[in-house]
Amino acid sequence: MAPQVPINAPIWVYPEKNVSLFQAITKEFNIHPVIAQILISRGFKTIEEIHEFLYGKLPNLLDPDLFPDMTVAVDRILLALQNQEPFLIYGDNDVDGMTAAALLAEFFRSVGAKVVVDISNRSTLKKSLIGDALQIALKNRCKLMITVDCGITAAKEIEEVVENGIDVIITDHHEPTAKIPHCIATLNPKLINSTYPNRDLTGVGVAFKLAHAVTSALIEQEKITPTQVDLKNYLDLVALGTIADMGALRGENRILVRYGLKQLKKLKRMGLAKLFQISDLKPNEISPGDIASKIAPRLNSLGRIAEPIKGVELLLLRDSKQAEALAQELDLHNLERQKIEKEIAEDIENTIYQHPEILLGKAIVLHSDKWHPGIIAILAARIAKQYNRPTLIISIEQGVGKGSLRTIPEFPLLPILKQHANLLINFGGHDYAAGLTIKEEDIPEFRTKFIAAAGLALKEQDVFTKLYLDAKINFTELTFDFMESLHLLEPFGNENPPPLLYCETTQVWPPKMIGKYHMKLFLEQGDRMLEGIAFGLAHRRHELRRKGMKLQIAFTPHVNLFLNKASIQLQIKDFQVLEEGTPPDSHGVS
Repeated sequence: MAPQVPINAPIWVYPEKNVSLFQAITKEFNIHPVIAQILISRGFKTIEEIHEFLYGKLPNLLDPDLFPDMTVAVDRILLALQNQEPFLIYGDNDVDGMTAAALLAEFFRSVGAKVVVDISNRSTLKKSLIGDALQIALKNRCKLMITVDCGITAAKEIEEVVENGIDVIITDHHEPTAKIPHCIATLNPKLINSTYPNRDLTGVGVAFKLAHAVTSALIEQEKITPTQVDLKNYLDLVALGTIADMGALRGENRILVRYGLKQLKKLKRMGLAKLFQISDLKPNEISPGDIASKIAPRLNSLGRIAEPIKGVELLLLRDSKQAEALAQELDLHNLERQKIEKEIAEDIENTIYQHPEILLGKAIVLHSDKWHPGIIAILAARIAKQYNRPTLIISIEQGVGKGSLRTIPEFPLLPILKQHANLLINFGGHDYAAGLTIKEEDIPEFRTKFIAAAGLALKEQDVFTKLYLDAKINFTELTFDFMESLHLLEPFGNENPPPLLYCETTQVWPPKMIGKYHMKLFLEQGDRMLEGIAFGLAHRRHELRRKGMKLQIAFTPHVNLFLNKASIQLQIKDFQVLEEGTPPDSHGVS
């Protein structure tokens, strides 16, 4: 049978086969064949890699001294501790920056340091990423400043801080863009000369490594006892920041998040406990998806439309009443953020609808002086995903544009930003998520060059959405034992998504509508019948009007609990109607 593929449907990318590795995995680990195929589809090449992925533990974390500047950074911090010097911890205004700042503040205070904490407030259009750090340091007589999740692209501003007699230690994970700031030490796994093996650490991950190294040095010098500091207590913050910042859940990050989720479930932080409560989350069931969809947006709303320092305060609060009041304030800010976001999203969609030529290019660039600069990152990500194109959304205020960029795997951002740096005031970030500031008059030229570069680099097929299928499965294999074995692959998140499986099936009767946008499918294979929920696919209901239709479905299975009864349900990501002809696997990319 050949699938009938609707126009603009995603391209199905079928899993690669590797018979010898498949046999080696099933023999070595005694795991379900479908799990073995999922691991092959995820790019694992050796038994050693798979063992590390499945069974990595805290002792397998990398030595923080693998950062080239770590010893210098630790020595300067020990000097500050010895001399009782106050020092400033200055973080970026997103969840990664907040968690990193909270982690270092709590850690340093626990070993007797005098710490001042502040967070960059970039919801306003400042040209500098470091913002008011120098003034805060001078006001508090700090002779040392530690940046967290920021600083690597602020060479000029850091130079000014150093000229004022303040030593700077940068901890960051963003890609260096040009000149590296001149300071005491730079801890960043993405530096060209970095010998740290994990490039995917987030800002809070780098901060944790610094805390780890300082702890080891204090124990070695017998300044503290080995039991005085328990670094596991900070892993909840590491998990929260890593998930919120879309850190790749592979290797070391996976270990940090796996143990961090266990720590989060203990609810030792009063502020987070209240935030879970307001978000209707059960702590013992919390997942990376819950953090990304419910906790991170509430904390991020501060950085977008309010005062991000309150995020750090919430993470450090011990008082129940204060925590509850602040958690409720965050919730209100989040509602306000959602309202603003909805208005801007409608404005953007109207612009695209009225100007369909925008979608003729292989990149999207939009700007307005009506859009709130704190919201554009969310919308850039959404538009990039919706249209599968590199996207730049710019908010203009007083002749200066603040832009947020998101892209697709085939088009990394930093090379194009570096190439046209002469048109930009500033830029920074990663290859797949970046930010820039630009003079309003330079936007048309930059837009032309950005869209032209995407047109040259991308093929027609690149801008089609792709579904990367992990493995084929039969309904007979979808048992509760199999669902239990999927836990081996958790935690799911960026670069380790929930498995996407596929199979052929028969529609028993036409789908049932759920609300306006979703539908329930009734599917059969052999003697087994299962229900599927197709979120957001109700617009394709007309394709499924007849009972007895043969379908090929792409789905993620999950256990559905209803009235204390468990059943296996399929979350349908896409479907193809099969007709007589060629086998289904001959369509798509293999």
